[in-house]
Amino acid sequence: MQKPQHVYDREAEWEALVSFAQDRRPGAQLGVVSGRRRQGKSYLLQALAASSGGIYFPALEVTEAVALRLFSDELIRFTGAPVPAFRDWIEAIPYLFEVVRDRPVPVVFDEFPYLVKASPELPSVIQRELGPGGSGASSTARLLLCGSAMSVMGGLLSGSAPLRGRAGLELVVRPFGYREAADFWGITDPRLAVLVHSIVGGTPAYRREFVRDDAPATRADFNDWVTRTVLSARVPLFREARYLLAEETEIRDPLLYHSVLAAVADGNATSGGIAGYVGRKSNEVAHPLRVLEDSHLLVKDRDLFRPTRTIYRIAEPLIIFYQAIMAREWTRLERGDAATVWRGSRGRFLSQVAGPHYEGLCREHAVRSDPEAGEVGSGTVADPANRTQIQVDVVVLAPAEHGRPRRIVSLGEAKWDKAMGVGHVARLRRARDLLAVKGFDTRDTTLTCYSGTEFAQELIAAGDRDVRLVTIDQLYS
Repeated sequence: MQKPQHVYDREAEWEALVSFAQDRRPGAQLGVVSGRRRQGKSYLLQALAASSGGIYFPALEVTEAVALRLFSDELIRFTGAPVPAFRDWIEAIPYLFEVVRDRPVPVVFDEFPYLVKASPELPSVIQRELGPGGSGASSTARLLLCGSAMSVMGGLLSGSAPLRGRAGLELVVRPFGYREAADFWGITDPRLAVLVHSIVGGTPAYRREFVRDDAPATRADFNDWVTRTVLSARVPLFREARYLLAEETEIRDPLLYHSVLAAVADGNATSGGIAGYVGRKSNEVAHPLRVLEDSHLLVKDRDLFRPTRTIYRIAEPLIIFYQAIMAREWTRLERGDAATVWRGSRGRFLSQVAGPHYEGLCREHAVRSDPEAGEVGSGTVADPANRTQIQVDVVVLAPAEHGRPRRIVSLGEAKWDKAMGVGHVARLRRARDLLAVKGFDTRDTTLTCYSGTEFAQELIAAGDRDVRLVTIDQLYS
């Protein structure tokens, strides 16, 4: 089954869906597709159903009775024959499995959390019919449950949930990688690509529906693009960051959750720092942190040199931009004063948004490009002699080997808007020496400088064999 031309990229996701939909083993099969909103899940599943003659049922926020009537309409379109009125899903699911028997057919329940909200027993009904003696035994339905409420979708197959152990496919549709995103936006200038990606990330809908294909033509056009799109109250992208949080069903106190995100966006990466920022005790922010992590809005990393230290970062660039730039100027932006707000915010944008985002892209580049990478992240190295700490932006560790010291492949520093010189290499070299004392294997460790602008001539001229210079062009090549 060929991927339709209108579906950009997503080759791996399409291959997984087609393989599941065409699985010829006997009995109904279950798959779960999840991912944050605007990533193109529905687009993919509609294309799959259309290409294979399947059933696509987009759920709505309605009562169970209305949902069952709408589901009956989809079955009528599929079978071309009358369908009985269902009293509940206990009748509907067996009937579905009964009519899908002759060939493997994908049956998509999109926005499945809406159905569960109205009918909490639905996962248990599906589990029973897929189990021994259930109606799914003689069916060829390839049932795909899809949803964007990540906390709900993540719970479908976890712990003691009814469907745990039943799924033959668990697919998460993620944003495009930074290279794919640049191509999707039609941007060939790497520096401009980083600036745009630091605001909208790799979410495909933000280009098509949310800004109506308005992409910055050149780097000189970037400032005007920001004011006419994400900072314009007339453009849907303007309020999107707020809606992302409101759509998660587990969130009961939006003010607290927005405050937690604001804390992380302002550079508070530990639970203690976040608690202090929002004026709560550490145990009072533990639940919001877990919910935001389950919702894929926060990511929990560990300091690679201090494994007990947990670091939080925001997964969605648009939320970082909103918290750092928009939230504090919301009233003026709603009045249409985007140009003035942006002029006063560009310094904060570089330090709190573009700079940290570039560091993340450098770590992603290390994952892609270094064949020895077993683990990539960041780390903090204590320097007792100088009473300071050295923050290493990009740490590449080789895979752990039992009974041997952990080998450090690379230590890297990333600078978005500053020329890098010999001083940056000296910091990395000092960190390498300190880590060697701590028992790490640093004999072949490379010191890597990632520059978003340029390298000082003295650094280039030095030509040190243990130093690698990575330009922004190399990130996109």
